[in-house]
Amino acid sequence: MLIYILIALASICYFWYYYLTKTFNYWKSRNVVGPKPVPLFGNLQESALRRKNIGVVFKEIYDAFPNEKVVGMFRMTTPCLLLRDLDVIKHVLIKDFDYFSDRGISFSEKGLGNNLFHSNSDMWRVLRNRFTPVFSSGKLKNMVYLLSQRGDKFIDFVDDICQKQQEHEVSSLVQKYTMATIWACAFGLEIDTISDTHNSIFKKIDDIILTPTYIDEIDMMFPGVLRKLNIDPFPKEVSEFFERLVKNVIEQRNGKPTDRKDFMDLILELREVHKIQGPKRTGDENKMTLELTDDIIAAQAFVFYAAGYKTSASTMAFLLYALAKNPDVQNKVIAEVDKVLEKYDGKLSFEALNDLKYLEKVFSETLRFYPLLEPLQRNAEKDYKIPGMNVTVRKGQMVLISALGIQHDEKHYPNPEKFDPERFSSENSSGRHICAYLPFGTGPRNCIGMRFAKLQSSVGLAKFFSKFRVEPSKRTLPAMRFGPQRFIMAPEGGIYLNIIPRNI
Repeated sequence: MLIYILIALASICYFWYYYLTKTFNYWKSRNVVGPKPVPLFGNLQESALRRKNIGVVFKEIYDAFPNEKVVGMFRMTTPCLLLRDLDVIKHVLIKDFDYFSDRGISFSEKGLGNNLFHSNSDMWRVLRNRFTPVFSSGKLKNMVYLLSQRGDKFIDFVDDICQKQQEHEVSSLVQKYTMATIWACAFGLEIDTISDTHNSIFKKIDDIILTPTYIDEIDMMFPGVLRKLNIDPFPKEVSEFFERLVKNVIEQRNGKPTDRKDFMDLILELREVHKIQGPKRTGDENKMTLELTDDIIAAQAFVFYAAGYKTSASTMAFLLYALAKNPDVQNKVIAEVDKVLEKYDGKLSFEALNDLKYLEKVFSETLRFYPLLEPLQRNAEKDYKIPGMNVTVRKGQMVLISALGIQHDEKHYPNPEKFDPERFSSENSSGRHICAYLPFGTGPRNCIGMRFAKLQSSVGLAKFFSKFRVEPSKRTLPAMRFGPQRFIMAPEGGIYLNIIPRNI
């Protein structure tokens, strides 16, 4: 009996090992170079065990193969391709976009999965076409006063807490500002996230939606399984929170659009027609029609909320950290803010913000140093031969791009570990490859909220530097560490700085 048990266990172990490694010869048999995979984890053991941020893991793979255009790797047991060559990336993200219009992240057909970020390519085309007007120059210009009001409240709050102590954790601090602006600009709600020191419900939502669960690794092993099994990775309480949010705003506005022209007004306009259509890709293609259900409305509210406050807060915190470590750059920012405010009688109008040219360079250099979403990914909708190479991406396979790797590559940015905003002067950036800078992606499926993110951050930063400056504190890290427990490139343990009131 013991012998039979041992044989059975050995057989189970053998077949389990075989199943976990049967794909690992995929790239080698196709003469594609790549790192050696580990059973079960593929090349993502450090991120799957939450020992490293996934963006750091992809950068390490990018750095390990400096002479390769593409690198064959494995997300858990699934073969995928890491793209390193900028021309290849341009084909995938721009020229041959129709092959790769899907991000390959799809969840349940109900719940929050059908949002603009996660939706499949057909639904994305409909939603993107309809939501793009929210971020037009005219709409953004109308939002400046809302951003400015929250900025003033934020500065008053910072002034108050700096009377008590100088050192503060700036990531959570600026998050108070960005969250307040999202509530105002997207939903038209006056929620005091600035002076309220608790915000327990918001912290709970934040922890749920931005902390990776092992369901992500399951989807890597079995691509598409979440959609097939109708699995929603977000807890029911999160779905219910955004369903209630949308319902409350609709009731407040009596189900009709107002003159605010914000995100919820657009939702109400679309809700009146009930069904929306997307553009046709070809002349003989039928337009896709999408019924605007309560689930789909709540899903869009969810993604606008999640993307609209945390990413901007992280960028602002990284920028403050960079300027604390580079006081010469900070001095130039402060001088420009003072000059522009003097020119516009102390008011941050849309035109005044457009005059903050150096701050814009600093913002761009911050996102070069610290791109937030890693890696960029696209799913092949049909077989695709990599231009100039004997490598084919099969339908359903994923291609991945490490913005962190590219933006710290000496080939594209000399002395990449130096924080230098002049990289983004018109003279220095004019000849740069379009795919050498990817914090917002590029091509048709780039970040729809890019312009709002810049405006939101510029208002908050300009107001901040008009009153304060930052310096390293005793707890300021000499080098940034990224938390392994977050989807985005967030600082591990926070960013501690001294906030010093300026003597004006």
